[in-house]
Amino acid sequence: MNRPSLDSLMGKVESKYALVVLAAKRARELTEKANPLVDVQEHAKPVSIALHEIAAGKIYYDELRGGIK
Repeated sequence: MNRPSLDSLMGKVESKYALVVLAAKRARELTEKANPLVDVQEHAKPVSIALHEIAAGKIYYDELRGGIK
């Protein structure tokens, strides 16, 4: 499974900071046994899975004035 490029990820979020927060929150959910939304390798790490989900457009976030919630 190839890593998604930063260009493809930046098309889904407004900033690198939003990408980091979004990926971290999703990785935490995956660590707590949430099911992946994309096909993954058996030993893929949660952050890698989260980045693939963001690149595939499976994960969305609402931008709020106070930040990502």
